Amino acid sequence: MLDELFDAILLLEDQEDCYRFFEDLCTVGELKAMAQRWKVVKMLEENRTYTDIVEETGASTATISRVKRCLHFGADGYLRILQRGMNKKQPTTELLTRKKVDDRIIE
Repeated sequence: MLDELFDAILLLEDQEDCYRFFEDLCTVGELKAMAQRWKVVKMLEENRTYTDIVEETGASTATISRVKRCLHFGADGYLRILQRGMNKKQPTTELLTRKKVDDRIIE
């Protein structure tokens, strides 16, 4: 079932398709939560403080901690997308200077 969902997501061609598909698939709250987590990922990569992140996103410190844990010790999903985005523009974070050990990121 999950494979079928991901296959459907891979068929999305542009941002308009994404808006339409995800608005049908998810509640407004679910979409806001996912968008908030992605913003937290980007802010953590900019080395922003928890206080800054809470103020700008409204995310709880528990959410920020979970995102940070996934960013550094998770399945590298966040990292892969961040790297792809960086390939489209000049890198502005420390992401590329981090070392990988056993497929896990360390600072």
